[in-house]
Amino acid sequence: MSRRRFIKQAVAFFTLLTGGGFAAFQALKPDVVVKADSQSEGEAAKKEAVQGDPAKELSKEPLLSFFLLSDLHISVGESSMTDKLHLALKDITDFEFKVDTIVLGGDLTDFGRESDYRLLRRTMDQYSLPPVYGNMGNHDYYDVWLDKNGGFSTETAPNGKTDAMSRQRFMSFIGYDDVPYRDEWIQGVHLIMLSQECYVEERPEVGESAWYSDEQLAWFESVMKPHKDGRPGIVFIHQPLPDPGMDGGTHRLIRAKRFRQIVDPYSNVFVLSGHTHRNFRSEDHYNRQNTFHWFTNASVGRTRSIMPGDNTLVAQGMYVQVYPHQVVVRGREFADRSWIDSADWTIPLKKTPQA
Repeated sequence: MSRRRFIKQAVAFFTLLTGGGFAAFQALKPDVVVKADSQSEGEAAKKEAVQGDPAKELSKEPLLSFFLLSDLHISVGESSMTDKLHLALKDITDFEFKVDTIVLGGDLTDFGRESDYRLLRRTMDQYSLPPVYGNMGNHDYYDVWLDKNGGFSTETAPNGKTDAMSRQRFMSFIGYDDVPYRDEWIQGVHLIMLSQECYVEERPEVGESAWYSDEQLAWFESVMKPHKDGRPGIVFIHQPLPDPGMDGGTHRLIRAKRFRQIVDPYSNVFVLSGHTHRNFRSEDHYNRQNTFHWFTNASVGRTRSIMPGDNTLVAQGMYVQVYPHQVVVRGREFADRSWIDSADWTIPLKKTPQA
């Protein structure tokens, strides 16, 4: 990549941050918020979530229960992000129901620096937590924008840094060996963590979108094969998807058509994304456009306020319970340790001939 081309891409990116970032996030909303009445009756019956009795469901023993904590944005220069993570981890540690694992859904850090990961490790080590997994987001690559003095500099980017350095820091933190993606079977439930594999140092055209390589997508196709029997598969991505039939642009998954081609044959796939920082209390987070169930998470560090100028403390995450016959997805407000009534879905699992 020539330096001239890199700077051109950097300037365009910086313009998005300073002038168009919020508009870009707002533009995601039509892709994500899809009301049930926009579907045909057949499709609505096929995909609609069934509202159950939360107390009754939580009283049963699930196969697996986990928290998805997205967009922590931990930074040595912004203590409020660490404060909000403490709220989440205190709630999880004292939680009234079991938590078998935690998934960190991208943007673990704000800049992907070694110091940011050290702060995140020190924070998490203060609590007795279940096993933790995760995937990378775009901010976990942001070290390329920082100059030798730690200042944000598009003119000198990549400032002697590489995307490979960012991947290695993430993998060292999370405990992955050679690639930033991974799958785990926990108590018979399959968790599949897909990761953004590069950023603007290696592929300037990627920008704030998510790029998955041929290798990662082939791996993903392979690990999905056991789900022919109807067992649920929980897939974690960071950036959201574009509309069906499209590949993604900025702030979305680029190779989305290939992603959908891989998951479409399976009947009980749940895709959980982050990145948009949308508030559970003000927007619908269950997208019904797909053959799979897609839920967007809020953010621990930077969930948007409901109203402009509202300074109410918010730090939100997603609690998921997988049962033999259904999956329960619930929004959690860590600031006051409360459930969010508008973010409460019970999805019956479909039976397959093999099941």
